[in-house]
Amino acid sequence: MDELLEQIESSLKNGEFFLALFVSLTVPDICGAAGSKNGEAKGNRYKAWFDKYVAHKYNGNLDGGNCYAFRCSALHQGRGKHRNLGYSRILFADPMSGHILHNNVMNGALNIDVKLFCQDIVEGARIWLKDMAHDPNFNTNYPHVLKRHKGGLAPYIRGMDVFA
Repeated sequence: MDELLEQIESSLKNGEFFLALFVSLTVPDICGAAGSKNGEAKGNRYKAWFDKYVAHKYNGNLDGGNCYAFRCSALHQGRGKHRNLGYSRILFADPMSGHILHNNVMNGALNIDVKLFCQDIVEGARIWLKDMAHDPNFNTNYPHVLKRHKGGLAPYIRGMDVFA
């Protein structure tokens, strides 16, 4: 998980905002699944995780419900609109413009700075990792979370890094 979070941060530094945004939108799913009894992602787990670790930064403008709706439309249809969004759309502002537009509602759309949003997700995930250190469900599921295995994963592949 640490490497995934570091790659989100690296994408932000390199101006790869689509990558950072799309991966950030998956983090609450991964965390929700890893902390659950059965190790599976569910919408209610995504929403609860987001509400606990990120939503407080958005003063009621963005919560687990509308973030999950955006995640569904963005990741599955490549769209910025969803019937359960609560806004006409979410607009992620590009910080490379030199302006910061963040956490504003304009003409029925929620505007969020993409870099700040991704940083908020990363920060939430790091706090969550500390919170979960002694959780039995987490300790059962976390070893199965996709990660890089340096030098391979015996008995399958040796001598090169694999993601498994």
